Amino acid sequence: MTYTNWQKSTFSGSTENCVEVRTINGTVELRESDQAHTILQTTPATFAALLHATKAGEFDHHA
Repeated sequence: MTYTNWQKSTFSGSTENCVEVRTINGTVELRESDQAHTILQTTPATFAALLHATKAGEFDHHA
């Protein structure tokens, strides 16, 4: 099994509650640090599309 360690965003600062990401066997996994047992798994292409959409502000109206 090939995987990387969980990483959190630098925007999280020193807070413990954050979204964490890692790669495992060619997929991307996401979890909320305070709900670590729940993991969302997706493809790198889908994760990249999510990041691009977020950076473009496509979800800002949900805030």
